[in-house]
Amino acid sequence: MIWGGIICHKEMGPSGVMAIKRPKQGVGVQNLLEKAAERLKSLTPVKFTISSRTDTGVHALGNSAHLDVQRLSGRPPFSPDILTFALNSHLEHPDIRVIRAFRAPDDFHARFDATSRTYLYRVVTGRSLDALSVFDRNLCWAVRTDHLDVAAMQEAARHLQGTHDFRAFRSVSDNDWKNPVRTLLRASVAPASASPFTHPQEKRKLQFWDLEFESKSFLYKQVRRMTACLVAVGLGALTPAQVKEKLESGDPQSGPSLLVAPAQGLFLKSVHYEGLEPEPLRPR
Repeated sequence: MIWGGIICHKEMGPSGVMAIKRPKQGVGVQNLLEKAAERLKSLTPVKFTISSRTDTGVHALGNSAHLDVQRLSGRPPFSPDILTFALNSHLEHPDIRVIRAFRAPDDFHARFDATSRTYLYRVVTGRSLDALSVFDRNLCWAVRTDHLDVAAMQEAARHLQGTHDFRAFRSVSDNDWKNPVRTLLRASVAPASASPFTHPQEKRKLQFWDLEFESKSFLYKQVRRMTACLVAVGLGALTPAQVKEKLESGDPQSGPSLLVAPAQGLFLKSVHYEGLEPEPLRPR
């Protein structure tokens, strides 16, 4: 039996999403989910197939996965509510949560059936970054400036949209790639509301920005490298034309060497599927 799950996690403790086979190297979100699923007493071990990889330090507002649960003959399938409750009851890390579960078709695949994925990168600017709430310091990239040229950033983002060879934005150390062509459906830069944890007296000293990227798939660290380029444009260190040149160069080492945004500002916001939408959450 295959179920689709929506999983929220904050990468403070776990070492990324994927399962880690050597305990001394840390523990992944997948390890923790599968350990919780042992309590379901499936006839076969439950394995989670997670739609999108996130690395240590990166967060997820809404990841998804599928799993098979084989119950004893005559036992009814778990209802979505019971499955969600059972997994959350046995999860051993407070920063991971199964938001909801629903039954999916037998041929559903959480990774390969995704039509797009949306990543959000959160930036905060201001001279008084000491005013940033302690609750936000691991959830955004603090850039010490009073001004970003957002119009130039948006122009540069338009150069990235569409179907391109994005090898110039892959990780320099990433040798495990085959086809670097990706279609970036959307790249946007917009002002964002101040965090609710920011003290009212300090809100006027800080400005939050949301950068969003949507594509069916991304290269390793592609979003963080695109973000860094756009912020460099906003700071005047790069021009939109230079971002286009970097894209066309196919060289991840082209341009300034600092072009990798830190992990803590990145969120996997959502994963989308064609014709497969769970029922709306019901108030409890």
